[in-house]
Amino acid sequence: MMGHAISAMLFALASVTSAQAETYAPVRDREEFISIVSGKTLELPLLRIRLEVRPDGRIEGSALGWEVTGSWNWQDGYFCRDMDWSGTPIPHNCQLVETKGGQQLRFTVDRGEGDSASFRLR
Repeated sequence: MMGHAISAMLFALASVTSAQAETYAPVRDREEFISIVSGKTLELPLLRIRLEVRPDGRIEGSALGWEVTGSWNWQDGYFCRDMDWSGTPIPHNCQLVETKGGQQLRFTVDRGEGDSASFRLR
């Protein structure tokens, strides 16, 4: 239960709403996703979130100064992940991934039905 609350808090803090129209295109293919994230870091500087989503299925990084680890796979057009935030499990979730100009990725939980977080790629 605590992990779900922390996950919800991170996504609530990471969600960015904008009055401007955003043009995001869905990423539906594992190979396309890997080509976008390979060798890059996903960042949300305000929250000090830095994540590497590796082609071998590992997730590594930090959020709010604490270690984040996890694993991911691609299922039916969605990014599905399990993570741990400094000893607190973040429950399994499959997410819609969208890209904006290859410089940003937006993840929307619950297969595109929930909250979103947009990350810069560095």
